[in-house]
Order: sequence, then C-alpha cells, then structure tokens
Amino acid sequence: MGGLIAVTGGTGFLGRAMLGALAREGWRLRLLVRRNPALDLPGGNEPELVFGGLDDPAALGRLVRGADAVVHAAGLIKAPSLDGFMAVNRDGSRRLGEAVARFAPDARLVVVSSLAAREPGLSGYAASKRAGEEAAVEAFGGGNWVVLRPPAIYGPGDRETLTVFRAARAPIVPLFHGPESRVCLIHADDAAAAVAALCAGGPSARVYELSDERREGYGWREVIEAAARAVGSSPRLLPVPGALVHAAASLSGGAARLTGRTAMLTPGKAREMLHPDWSSEAGRQPSPAIWQPRVRLDEGFRDTVAWYRAAGWL
Repeated sequence: MGGLIAVTGGTGFLGRAMLGALAREGWRLRLLVRRNPALDLPGGNEPELVFGGLDDPAALGRLVRGADAVVHAAGLIKAPSLDGFMAVNRDGSRRLGEAVARFAPDARLVVVSSLAAREPGLSGYAASKRAGEEAAVEAFGGGNWVVLRPPAIYGPGDRETLTVFRAARAPIVPLFHGPESRVCLIHADDAAAAVAALCAGGPSARVYELSDERREGYGWREVIEAAARAVGSSPRLLPVPGALVHAAASLSGGAARLTGRTAMLTPGKAREMLHPDWSSEAGRQPSPAIWQPRVRLDEGFRDTVAWYRAAGWL
C-alpha cells in the first residue's frame, strides 16, 4: 500500500500480529503508545510513536493527522465496574472517532471490536464493546468505516488461552458446556490478516464477524480434545453444571471487591463463557475475495503449544 496507517492497541497480543501483517503490506506505521515498545517488524519497519492514551485528545490528534487509514484496537478486557469499561472502551473510542473526523476525515476507520459485542446484555465488557463501536462510528461521522468482531483469539504469545492448554494436561478436565454450545475461534495471524485486508479496501459501513474455517463454531468438547492432542495428553472430560461457574464467579467477584483487585472471572464473564451460541453465519463474514482464514485448529494449537514450550510458558 505505502500509505500511512495510525494504530491504537498495537502493542498487545493481537496488536503485534496486526503490525506485522500491516508492515508486510507496505504500510507506514504510526502507533499510540504509553511507553517505548520493543518491536521487531518485517523489513525493518520502524514505526513512528505517539505517546499518550485514549484519554488524551491531543495525542489522538497527533496520531491520526494525515493518516490514510486508522485501526482502533485498544481497549480493556477487565475492569472493576461497568463504568470502568465504559470510560475506556466507549469514551476512548468516541475521542478517537472525533480525532479522525477532525484530522483525517478521508481516512478509512477500522474498529477492531469483539464478538461479545453481539450480546451486549451479557456483561459490562460486552456492553462497552458494543457502545465503543457505536461511539467511534458516530463520532467519525463519515461512511468509510468497518467494524470487525473477532471471537476468542489464540496463538503464540497469548496468555489468556494458555490456561486452556495447561488445563488440558490434567487427568480430568471439567466441561461446563452442553453439546449444543458452539464457539468460534481464530488464530491471531488470521485475525491480523483480516484487519490488513479491510484496511486496504472492501465494502464500507459494515459490521463483520471473524472466525477460522469453522464458521459454525466448535463444541467445547472438540476444543478441549484439540488442546489435549496439542499437549500430548488424553484427559477424561467431566461434565460439570454451569451453576458452579456462576458460583465461582460470584466468589471471585466478591473477593476482588474485598481486596481491591480486578477479577478476571466475574458474573458477567461467566455469562459470556456459558452463552450457548458464539457461532457465526457466513453472511456476517467478509467475502472470500477480500479475506479468508488459513490456519486450521489442530495446526494452530500445535504451533501455539510449540511456542509456549520454547518460551518456557508450558
């Protein structure tokens, strides 16, 4: 492409994969950062750094000024309250949209959200991601935008799904979902490639969902069995009532309030986990002419486990 692209959230797990994909496509990168990151990008691409956060309108203006495209991937995945989520995921997105409208009105705006935004009533996180999509688009005011909703993302460097592979090594693994539950997954490289493809072009004013080749999703038994194959184990899967997840979430949330810490397992997160339908219909996906996933689950899990072991994480 050769144009200038402004990126928020470029130093996180998905963000680093995005930067690699964008650099390979020839974009010049400008990143919003709070500190100087250690990056190793293809072709020796040295990004321009703008120091600040989503709460800093001046930094956002410097970030997007003159950009040909803007990727907004920054946000919170855990917060002590709905207000905490909204302050970043909604209000920060609105400030970014306002900056794009003022300083780069002809740019293409790509908002990287979450599949959780499809069900905003489940949790504070889900509500804030939906609100963030709407706030960014409304504040931008132009028509050259697209929202991407990836499902659970895995791959080398991801600490969130590391717990799944650690659990899969145990002799007994709890199974909290019935056989009818479906969940989509996507490798970080595929999600990053989708971002790069939609930055380059395609339809505008669209909300897309992403997944690997199994758009209809996987049963949770399939996911655990695939993780077990990747780590070389054969655990017994023990069905456990979802009520125990809700109980554990309530205890975790209560302990977090007492200690002043932010819990990862909250009642809202439990509702997300136990929601029975995180599948995706074909019509919600980008056209194969624009993007299509490449990494299959077994291959992706195998390579991810190999990375974890080389890094000493597993």
